[in-house]
Amino acid sequence: MLATKTGAAKLAIFAVSVLIAIKIAASIVTGSIAIRADAVHSVIDLFGVIIGYTAIKIASRPPDKRHPYGHGKAENIAGVIIAAMIFIGAVIIAYQAVTRLIVGGAVELVPLGIYVTAAAIFINLLVSWYSLRVARATESIALEATARDLFADVLSSAAVLVGLILVQFTGIAILDPIVALLVSVLIGRTAFFTMRKAFGGLMDIKLPQAEEDEIVAAIKEHGDLIAGFHRIRTRKAGSQRQIDFHLVVSRNLNVERAHQLCDELEEEIEKRLSDASVTIHIEPCDGNCEKCATSPDLCQPH
Repeated sequence: MLATKTGAAKLAIFAVSVLIAIKIAASIVTGSIAIRADAVHSVIDLFGVIIGYTAIKIASRPPDKRHPYGHGKAENIAGVIIAAMIFIGAVIIAYQAVTRLIVGGAVELVPLGIYVTAAAIFINLLVSWYSLRVARATESIALEATARDLFADVLSSAAVLVGLILVQFTGIAILDPIVALLVSVLIGRTAFFTMRKAFGGLMDIKLPQAEEDEIVAAIKEHGDLIAGFHRIRTRKAGSQRQIDFHLVVSRNLNVERAHQLCDELEEEIEKRLSDASVTIHIEPCDGNCEKCATSPDLCQPH
């Protein structure tokens, strides 16, 4: 699983590096501010991919004395950093576009720009699709942030392509910086959604309701031994789920059977929710629950 995540990140690094070289060359030759803006976005993409790759490597490390809950939040931190870089890219692109609107300038060799941009869209679309697919399969926040950044590049390149085609057929060069402004808005929107999801993990937002329902369902499957449960707490660090709750059992249930019950529950929950760490706190009932009436049966091996 780790090799799949790191492999996707390495592929993204290679693809973005090639695109940067192509876009910079095309922007110099054509003088297109939109292509230059796209190149700036790709440079930011490269830094983001490298950060995401580093975070994936860190998050894969096992728990240690300083990090007893593991290193999963490295991916959330990377997501926040990548989102911030995407936003900075949007601001830079907007600044360049406004400057071109004020100063003016012509776009040369428009057909070349069209071909280069179309090729960039194709390459980025394939890499972002693959990266997002791997990110969802591995629940990697860092790789998902990278994939969404690459897809934002697809959108920005598509907007650039439209602008260049309009310039080619209308001869109105001002359309180039106008499209660049549109690109900055698209990139800013991507930054917002990426930041929100990454921050969710850092703020310990609970697991989705559907996943918490799976936890409850697993507990209820052992209802013949359980008097109740409460204080379910869940959170996610990168792809790692952390779950804990209080389990109420008959006060007559022996320690060995209670421990066995916890092991069974932890195993069942981990089957339903991948990469889950479960902690259960056992509590005795008040002595008046219906389970106590059948305590002799409860204490027998199952």
